[in-house]
Amino acid sequence: MEYRIRLDRMEFRAFHGCYDLEQQVGNRFTVDMEITTELGEVAAQDDVRLAVNYLEVYAIVRRTMQQTQRTIERVAMNIIEAVKTAYPQIRLVRCRVTKLAPPLGGKLQGVSVELEA
Repeated sequence: MEYRIRLDRMEFRAFHGCYDLEQQVGNRFTVDMEITTELGEVAAQDDVRLAVNYLEVYAIVRRTMQQTQRTIERVAMNIIEAVKTAYPQIRLVRCRVTKLAPPLGGKLQGVSVELEA
């Protein structure tokens, strides 16, 4: 049996962007993630050590967000790769990275990319 873990609207200040100024002053970003993994004995044994630990997943995302990139596509890819490396039992990760209030010359709540692997 599979199950899903969702981490919604994790918010970070980071320095991603294609413009040098973005990499100097930073911006606010949110990350939404859905992880699909095998349930195995997690529920039957009620043992968090057998589960994908969402506290550790959050820490992985936080560390990955500190690595400055030019594109949010690369940021999302880095997050997926790091999470899947830490938890090989994961079958699928869907990750959306949103740059809040991007500098596009007008009012815009955010721009997002979503990857899954």
